Amino acid sequence: SEVSEVMAKADINPKSIHHAKEWSDHVENLYRFQQAGYRDEIEYKQVKQVDMVERWPETGFVKKLQRRDNTFYYYNKQRECEDKEVPKVKVYVY
Repeated sequence: SEVSEVMAKADINPKSIHHAKEWSDHVENLYRFQQAGYRDEIEYKQVKQVDMVERWPETGFVKKLQRRDNTFYYYNKQRECEDKEVPKVKVYVY
């Protein structure tokens, strides 16, 4: 979409931040980006200069991310963010 292309090019900073209260698909993907050292998909696309993030077609969860040191993280098709990890996930508001 045009919006995500514009956001990926501009240096966008979040307006606010809060911690996740309950698990969702969105929280799951944020957890994966944050494990790899990024705030979220927007920052990942800015840093890595990519248009697409590899996802599992069945679940839509992030499949593979490249860390800043170029190491790859591979994720499962199923949920990986356990309930006890949910409050650690930061949700950024733009």
